[in-house]
Formats: sequence, structure tokens, C-alpha cells
Amino acid sequence: MINNLHIENYALIEHLDIDMHSGFSVITGETGAGKSIILGAIGLLLGQRADSKAIKQGASRCVVEATFNVANYQFGPFFEENDLDFDGTECIIRRELTAAGKSRAFINDTPVSLSLLKEIGEQLIDVHSQHKNLLLGKEDFQLNVLDIIGRNADLLNEYKEQYKAYKAYCHDLEQAIADSRKSLQDEDYIRFQVNELADADLKEDEQQELEEESETLSHAEDIKQALCQAQTYLSEGSEMSDALQLIKQSMQCLQGVTNVFNNAEELYNRLDSCHIELKDIADEIEAKNDSIEYNQARLEWVNDRLNVIYSLEKKHDVKTVKELLDLQSTMEQKLALIENSDEHIEELRNKCMQQHAVCMKTAEKLSEKRHKAAEEVEAKMTELLLPLGMPNVQFKVELSSAQDKDEANDNATQLTSTGFDIVSFLFSANKNSALQNVAQVASGGEIARVMLSLKAMIAGAVKLPTIIFDEIDTGVSGSIAEKMARIMKDMGDHNRQVISITHLPQIAALGSSHYKVYKEDNEESTVSHIIELSPQQRIEEIAHMLSGEKLTEAALQNAKSLLGL
Repeated sequence: MINNLHIENYALIEHLDIDMHSGFSVITGETGAGKSIILGAIGLLLGQRADSKAIKQGASRCVVEATFNVANYQFGPFFEENDLDFDGTECIIRRELTAAGKSRAFINDTPVSLSLLKEIGEQLIDVHSQHKNLLLGKEDFQLNVLDIIGRNADLLNEYKEQYKAYKAYCHDLEQAIADSRKSLQDEDYIRFQVNELADADLKEDEQQELEEESETLSHAEDIKQALCQAQTYLSEGSEMSDALQLIKQSMQCLQGVTNVFNNAEELYNRLDSCHIELKDIADEIEAKNDSIEYNQARLEWVNDRLNVIYSLEKKHDVKTVKELLDLQSTMEQKLALIENSDEHIEELRNKCMQQHAVCMKTAEKLSEKRHKAAEEVEAKMTELLLPLGMPNVQFKVELSSAQDKDEANDNATQLTSTGFDIVSFLFSANKNSALQNVAQVASGGEIARVMLSLKAMIAGAVKLPTIIFDEIDTGVSGSIAEKMARIMKDMGDHNRQVISITHLPQIAALGSSHYKVYKEDNEESTVSHIIELSPQQRIEEIAHMLSGEKLTEAALQNAKSLLGL
């Protein structure tokens, strides 16, 4: 629950620092005093969208910070999972906005994302504003009420994982059917391409080898002439040159002085190595020369083969034979899939049906628990609404299911991400009136009472530290307002913080703590404030709520009576 709320430079609030208490508290103040501004600031702590226009005029940034006492709630796993500091007792959430439009969020002084802020915020505070009465007509809200009362969280999560797998299989099935239809249209063209590549009988390193051979054959005469010339220069006994003979003679000269010149032997050995190497090169040149042969027929075949490869590469927009071979393999796989598509589709259809059966089994368990929860909701809501000025109230939870047709399972029960149940809250406040959807027949005051009763019922099943009601009393007055206040007070008495923003003295009088929001004008601007009222200030505030601006003795006495003084 909120221990302290700190706000700087937000809208009309220049500086606010207020301690909050457990139990049932009320916030009062004139319309426009700034109650909604405080709610807006709290909304920032819950991860709601930030607007730099909310920063007080003239300020460079605004800060909203709340200190929560969470000692009685199991928040340890959340902090451990998200690597956040936690002492087991206190949680501090801070949101900062700058005039430049930047937003930062912190949990226990650690920077966090807005999604994480929203995740923890939903576990700390429930703000019920007037527009949330519209939720009463939403099927997902009604279903959520049943799941909370039925304590279905674990079973629902299990079902959602199963449903996710089911939808994945259905998607694969639909894709396979679509691919099969398209592939059948393309089959002839794919088969032609595969046959064309197969007839080419490509080899991965073939292109480079052929290109080298083409170059050699195209310049065979030049190559042969160069080799012959080199061979002539190295051949022993050649009229043009006798490199090998000259080296041999040099060796003989050195050999004659080895006994008298120490370096002669080393030089001799080096010349000997050169002689051996040149002799080897000469032999290799001779061999290469013999192997080179101008072959016009071979050159034409090589160039024709290269033209086939180049043509295929251009056609398929690739640059290597390897890419052509990979493409051939891919198209062969496509053909195999086309040829086996019926079997593949049937396999996926069976998987869909099997997973549908798994989902149905869990959905049936969910539905069974929801039907039991529906009976509990009907009884509890009637019990809560009867004293709220509805002596003839009828409240019924109607559950049904729908049938659907799909690719995987003809005439199957329609499944959604929450099961197959369709829920509707039916309501009647008068005798002999037919039950109808509560959002369609209930008046504004009746909807407020129904929502409060639902919140009170849910609060018993959900350990939520703080609940804030923003004018939940709209459309009610007198004794009904007092009874609604007693429900909120009872909610706050069970180790919970309940805060009601109200204009009704009957509700304000039952708060354990009373805060007043007011605004004042100075020379520069209008500023909103909030203070906790003393016992005497509280009497006067409730008296003003009863009599208006003029404070009368009768109003003061009436205020004391409401406060039980």
C-alpha cells in the first residue's frame, strides 16, 4: 500500500508530499481543485503514457514518486526475476518527465522499462474511475471476474499455452494448403527448371577449370613458342645458349682450387644446387611443351560448355556453379513437397485435431470451474446488492458456448484464447422484470453499485494492496451512499488500502483518514494542494459538503452526527 506520495511540478501541483494510511481513506475537494490531477500523477507510476504538457508551466521537469509497503505481499519473486534490489518490505517507484519529452522510470532506484513499471503497477494499485463502469458490458471483464473468483489463473495459463500451440498448427495447416495450391500451379515450370539443371550435369569446380583450359587452348601457339624458347636457352649444347654447360664449367673451375681456397667448396655446392634446379626446370618445360597442343575441336567444346554454364547463371541470377547446384537442390525439395503435399497436409490436419482435443479437455475443466464460480458470484452479488437499495434485485451469470467450423475440425466447439465460454451478466432491479444484460438495463447509480459490489467481491480473492475509487458514488445519495461507504470500509479493514474520491458527506464521514484537495491563486499561477485533515477540520469539511460555502450550525451538528461524535 502507498506509504508516501511525492509530486513535483505536475500540472497545477508545485510540490506535494503526503503520507497515506492503510484502511479506508477519503479524498474530497471542490470540482477542479486537482483530485483528477493526483490520479493522473498516480497513473504515471502505473506506466501510463506521459505528456510533457503535464509539466507545470515554467518547470524543466516533473517527478512523481510513491513509497509502497509490500511486506505482506509476495513480491520477492518479481524483484528477483527482474534483478531489482528489494529489502522485503519497501518498494519505491519513481517517474520523471522532462520538458524535452523524455521519460524515465525507476523501481528502487534502478532504471526500468515502462512495460515493467506497468507490470508491477497492476499488482500494486487498482484505480477504478467512472469510465471503467463501461467495463461492466465487456465480456472479457465478466469472464475475468469468474476466473478470479474461481481461482483459475494456473489452469487458464495452461490452457493459453495449449491454445497457442493449437493456433500455430492451424496456421501451418493453412499455409501448407495455400502453398500446395500455388505449388501445383507452378509445378510444370519448377520441373522444367530441375530437368534443365539436371541435364546440364554440373560439377562444383567445373567452371574455373574450364575457364583456365579455354585460356590455354586459345593461346596454345603463343604458349608453345614461349616454352620452346625457354627450353632452347636451357638445353645443353644449344647454339643459342648453354646455361647448364656454363654452370658446369664454373663448377669445374672452383673444384680445382678447393684445396687452397676454403670458400671454393661452398660456392661449388651452391652452383651444384643451381645446376640441379635448372636441369629440373628444363625437363619440366620440355614436358609442358610436349603436352601443349592446339585442339580446335576441344576449344569449341570447352567454350560451348562454358556458354551453357553462363546462360544458366544469368537465367537464375547467380554467379557460381555452386549456387546453381544449391538452387537445383531447393527446387527438387519443392517438387518432393508438391508430390507429398497431401500427406503433409493430412499430417498437419491430424495435429490440429489432436491439439484441439487437448485444448477442449482443459477448456472443459475451465468451464466447469466457471460454472461453479458463477453460482458463487450470483449468491454473493445478490447479498451485496440487497442492502444497497435493491430489495428486488436479481443477478444471474449466463454461460454458453458457440459452434464453429474450421479447416482442422468440422463442427468443432469454437475456441478462443480464454476457452469456449461466452459469459453475460444479467440483471434486474425490479419485481417481475425480465433479466437483461446489466450494461443495457442498469441506471448509472445501479451500475455504480454493481461495480462496487464486484470490486468488493474480487478484493476478497485478489491480494491487491491499494484500490482507488474515483467517484464510484455517482448517481447515488443518502443511505445508499452510506452503505456503499461501509462496503469500502470493510474492504479496507482487511489489511488493504482503499481510497475513495467522493463528493458525498455520507461516504467522507466513514473514512479512517480524510484528505482535502484545494487550490489557491498567487501572483504567478494557480497551485493545487492536498492536506490530511485534523478532526476539527474534518467536521468543517463535511459540514461544507452538506451546506455549501456557508457554514451553518446545523451543518456542523449534522457533520458531527455523521462522524459519530
